[in-house]
Amino acid sequence: MERKQDYTSECRAEAVKRVLTQGLSLAEATKRLSVPKGTLENWVTRAKTSTGSGAPGARTVAELEAQVSQLRKELAQAHMERDVL
Repeated sequence: MERKQDYTSECRAEAVKRVLTQGLSLAEATKRLSVPKGTLENWVTRAKTSTGSGAPGARTVAELEAQVSQLRKELAQAHMERDVL
């Protein structure tokens, strides 16, 4: 009978970060980290849909992605204005 593996929150966060921000596929991440695919899928799904269950002031991945998109637009606008001057 298999024993349920306990993972630290740091381990989970690092695994999710590798998939979401570093572009590692689930299959590749499971091989590199020796984490079952279903477990990693659950962590990634939970990270994408989390709603404030983390640390105070923490934002969801979707909120952060929206902010990054907005900041990129503002930066492009600033570059265009700078080039005109």
